[in-house]
Amino acid sequence: MAYVAVETSAGAVVGGYAERPSRLTGAVVWTKGPAKSEGGTGAGPEGGTGDRPVLPDGCMDLLWSEGRLLVAGPDTRAYVPAGPPARWAGLRFFPGTAPGYLGVPAHELRDRRVELAELWPAARVRRLSARLEAAPDPAAALEEVALELAAATGPPDPLLRHLVAALDAGRPVAATADELGLGERLLHRRSLAAFGYGPKTLARVLRLQRALALARAGVPFAETAVRAGFADQAHLARNVRELTGMPLRDLLALG
Repeated sequence: MAYVAVETSAGAVVGGYAERPSRLTGAVVWTKGPAKSEGGTGAGPEGGTGDRPVLPDGCMDLLWSEGRLLVAGPDTRAYVPAGPPARWAGLRFFPGTAPGYLGVPAHELRDRRVELAELWPAARVRRLSARLEAAPDPAAALEEVALELAAATGPPDPLLRHLVAALDAGRPVAATADELGLGERLLHRRSLAAFGYGPKTLARVLRLQRALALARAGVPFAETAVRAGFADQAHLARNVRELTGMPLRDLLALG
């Protein structure tokens, strides 16, 4: 789906990065090895010298690495991992769902990687860390944690899923607000809490992901621009650079 910024098909392994659909609706389970010259692009992998940038995709992740539990907040720009190579396991939530599961508004985590202990009681995080430390498959254990959170908090607001679907289909924000029965101001407030930014930024991020998917499939840039919802190729080029810090051709060259 276009809102998931990934390079691989389900279950594929590329450059030490692997992912699969989660049993939690709309989520993705991923892992990444510590190779210095390899790394994930898109939303999933974190950490490690030589890694490629992590691009905005509208999602938040629950992360486990080297005995640490972290939350990756929603990105508005490319995130370049730092530090030594490490092994990572992650659960990437469907856009707009993580704040309800984790109990923190998305805008408080925008463009941040935060220790889970900053958000939850320390004793709770210690118990969870011990559980993951003992797990033979930390990624599967993270998935179980996410499923338990979902069971405890109840289903996500269906309005948010409808909003993602409408904007991912290229619907204008004002028309989408009308369709959802919300004023634009209320929609903006709801979006800040759920996605970390307003609906216009969410629409830009989803449009970026549509364009990247088309370009990676070999669609010419001019056609990619039209099909993804840009005015023209120049508009596409500006938006890609603004959101990723790189020209589209350079992003594609990363593989």
